Amino acid sequence: EPKAVAILKAASDRLAGAKTMSFTAYVSEESPSRLGPALMYTSRYDVALQRPDKLRVTSPGDGVATDLFYDGRTLSAYTPASNLLATAPAPATIDAMLQQAYTTADIYFPFTDLIVADPYKAIADGLRFAFYVGQSKTVGGTTTDIVAYGNKDVFVQVWVGAEDRLPRKMRAIYAADRLKLRHEMTLEGWTLDVAIPAEQLALSAAAKAASPITFGKPSAEAAKARAKAMPRPLAKS
Repeated sequence: EPKAVAILKAASDRLAGAKTMSFTAYVSEESPSRLGPALMYTSRYDVALQRPDKLRVTSPGDGVATDLFYDGRTLSAYTPASNLLATAPAPATIDAMLQQAYTTADIYFPFTDLIVADPYKAIADGLRFAFYVGQSKTVGGTTTDIVAYGNKDVFVQVWVGAEDRLPRKMRAIYAADRLKLRHEMTLEGWTLDVAIPAEQLALSAAAKAASPITFGKPSAEAAKARAKAMPRPLAKS
């Protein structure tokens, strides 16, 4: 539907045009229990971004607390509990860095499509449908337009601010998931085009003092240790 596409484009343009942004994402995922019905687990991500080459993503938990820093030259990942810091040379843009992080270390953020240079391209690639659902006055403390869209891999429902065109909530179900587990993300505290203090984007003193390790995909031993630290197994989609 043209109206649905217009809302998605407007939201994408708003995000793409921001020189700086910060927000908090609460990501909830269902994971099967031994009894059958799914349990829901939630993680928090505090995001600060400055285009084209600065990003910090702090995740205090649940699960293993992590802190990721990118400054246009180096990508660093810090785990406070183990006091370890992994670093690697990084490309010059946020988009290229996110691709490298995924390829080399299995690092992926549920909000990745919102912080790339062209969010609408990420939506439009393979898009099969988009339709307008209606409005809500109960999500995000404001009036939102609700749009559903998807491709062969995923069905997405998004709540977008009717006035500011900022996404407040997203819900996804993956076609390949036979259990149709639900993945939800609530987005709060949006701040766009406001100067971010340099220290908020830089390595913390604790991270600088941590023991260095190689940046790469988790080893089998590390994966087992991470699994023990997590309150649940990662939901597969």
